[in-house]
This record gives sequence, C-alpha cells and structure tokens, in this order.
Amino acid sequence: MSVKRTGIVYHQDYRLHNTAGHPECAERVVAIMDKLESLEGLVSVSPRKATEAELGYVHTSSHIRRVQEHSWKGIPLDMDTPVCSDSYVVALLAAGGVMAGVDAVVSGDVENVFAVVRPPGHHATADHAMGFCLFNNVAIAARYAQKRGLSRVLIVDWDVHHGNGTQDTFYSDSSVLYFSTHQYPHYPGSGSVGEVGNGDGEGYNVNVPLPAGCTDPDYRHAFEQILIPIAEEFNPDIILVSSGQDAAERDPLAGMNLSVGGFGMLSDIVVDLSMRLCEGRMVASLEGGYDLDTLADSVYEIVRGFQGYKHEQSSGSARGIVKERIKEVKTVQRKYWAVGQN
Repeated sequence: MSVKRTGIVYHQDYRLHNTAGHPECAERVVAIMDKLESLEGLVSVSPRKATEAELGYVHTSSHIRRVQEHSWKGIPLDMDTPVCSDSYVVALLAAGGVMAGVDAVVSGDVENVFAVVRPPGHHATADHAMGFCLFNNVAIAARYAQKRGLSRVLIVDWDVHHGNGTQDTFYSDSSVLYFSTHQYPHYPGSGSVGEVGNGDGEGYNVNVPLPAGCTDPDYRHAFEQILIPIAEEFNPDIILVSSGQDAAERDPLAGMNLSVGGFGMLSDIVVDLSMRLCEGRMVASLEGGYDLDTLADSVYEIVRGFQGYKHEQSSGSARGIVKERIKEVKTVQRKYWAVGQN
C-alpha cells in the first residue's frame, strides 16, 4: 500500500462549544482524536478562524449577528441547537478549519484532509441555524475552494440526515454538484428524489433518499450506480465530503445499519474518485455521529481509506426496496446524466 499524506484538522478549542448533555458534545471529537493516535503518518493541519467576510460567502449578515448575540447570551438558536458564550468563536474555528484543509490540499502539503471539527454545518442555511449547526462549514469551504481556483466542486454528503442547508446554498448553481444519501423520511424532511435544483442548477442536486435499515451492500449499490457515473461526468476540481457517521448501526438518532467497515468502503470510493478525477484533492468535514465508540471507529476507517488502505468489500447485494429506489433516482437523473438503465 502506498501511504498518502493525509492531513487532520483539529484544535482543542473545539471542545469549548459546551452543549450540556446534548448528543452533539465535545466528547465526540475527543473520542475521534484518541482513536486516530494509533495511525502513523498523519499530518497536523492547524485551523484558523473564518472571517465574517468568509462566512458571508454563504450566510447573511443578520444570521451572523444572530449567532454571535445568542452565543454571548447563551440563548439556544432553536430547540435543537444550544450555544454557550464560546460557541460563536468555536464555530468560526470550525468553518476556518475546513478552509485550512482546502489550503493544505491546494498547496500540495497533503493529498487529502479529514477535518475533526465541531459544531457541524450541513443543516445551516443562509439565514437559519438548525439541527445542531451554526454555520455551513462545507458550503463555505466550497466557495473558498472556488476562490482558490477550483471552479467545479463535488460535495458528497453521507450523513444520515439530509443536508438541507447545503442543498439550499447551491440549488441554482451548476458549479457545485451536491450528492446526498440519507434516511428518508427523517429529519429535516427535505431530500426527495425530485429535488434536483432549479435554473442553472437544475440537475446538479442529486438526492438518494434511502429507507431505514440500509446496510453496506445497500450503500455500495447507491454509490456505484449513482455517485460514480455522475461524478465522472461532472469531473470536479475538488471533492468535499460531509462526513456524518450517524448512518452507523448503533447510532441513537437514526435507523440505518451501516457497519464501521462500511464507512471505510465509502471512503475507498471517494478516494478513488478523487485520484482519478481531481489529482487526489479531497477534504472531509465531520458532521453527525452520536455513538462515541462507533463514531471514532468509523472515522478511523475513513481516514485509513484516505491514507490508501483498501477495505474488504462486504458480501451480499442490495435489498429489493433499495434497488427500486435507485431506479427512481435514475429515472429522474437520466434527464441530466448518463446513469444507465438498470
């Protein structure tokens, strides 16, 4: 195995976003970093704070002020999204951490990056914090990557919840392709097959809503049948991954059954795409995942995949209900992409 130079973004201040017993807790990043200590050859990438101008790539000034003021006062942004006095600054460091990952791969310091950041981001819209998310880290990083000269951005979101905020951000934009697998129906309620984008962005929003109970072969079928051919045709300059591990079989907030090794399999797929399509440039950002042991083990396998380790393929084939759902996705997406007939 040829070991790739893989960067890890982390800062101890990510623990300061104190959510007081909330599932999205500081222990999540602590567990991940403890697990990653056993991997050799990882390169530390220092995060920085995003500027307000950089937040403005995606968010309105009123949203930025609201997050800042609620944080100072310790007032939750909604019933699911608590904050403390440090939350605003930590959220700046999270968004800036993913941008630091982009810098690291653009400069060639590393081939790819996993950003162990919090709070997560993919539910945050231009003017609304929700679902544990304050600012949309990956969406901001996508715009930042474009400013660094990487004009075509593929976002792969395998969090069990649909990334409504990321979808909304790029819904009319053909320069960013958003691909999401997610449990459906489930929070936040968006992510149907027919949500394909509009205007210039029509066809550049690809939702693969999956029924509860999906296992490794189900996910492999979705990625092989939908993501791979569309990504090859889109031909991105960089791949960003919203890496939520809450599709895991033990996660308390969802009903999927993806194994730890299954996350490694997904990692292998996106690593292969990045090597073939965009010279290996890829940055993943932590989103969900709330069983601490499973979260840490899954990120470990993902990062091993980033380093070049090839995971064993699970046996078995996708369930009939999943194959039917993939056929529905193909029927819709065939208008825009060469996704085949079967």
